[in-house]
Amino acid sequence: MTSMAPGRTKPDLSFLLDRTSHVLRTRMTAALAEIGLTPRMHCVLVHALAEERTQIQLAEIGDMDKTTMVVTVDALEKAGLAERRPSSTDRRARIIAVTEEGARVAARSQEIADGVHAAALDSLPADQSEALLRALNTLVSGHLGTPVESPQPARRVRQRKK
Repeated sequence: MTSMAPGRTKPDLSFLLDRTSHVLRTRMTAALAEIGLTPRMHCVLVHALAEERTQIQLAEIGDMDKTTMVVTVDALEKAGLAERRPSSTDRRARIIAVTEEGARVAARSQEIADGVHAAALDSLPADQSEALLRALNTLVSGHLGTPVESPQPARRVRQRKK
């Protein structure tokens, strides 16, 4: 029986990027879980420390919807790592302020994130690691820098429950 499937003319870039991204996310999630954080919590802490930012600004940076952002900040507040406060520049706005303990945890979580990234890059020969980073930076700042509008939005992969 002859296959009717069309022959591939280019490598499946979508699969390669999706697969490596998924595995990297699972490794990051597992590593941060050791200190009681999720990748989203890490993202909020680190970016809230960088400058005064509102929940909306942090949600945009972390590519989170409003509900996910609220749940994430609620968890950070419950853990004593961050709190909602009035903005110093706009009294109508509320910012996410990181507590002293949150700053310590953010420093540790950044070390963990850096370690996960280093392990992935270190699994390649140095010249390939550098070439990969250059190529990805070129793509993210150029051709693949902005999502396109589509009548059928692209869905993100759901994490499977064990």
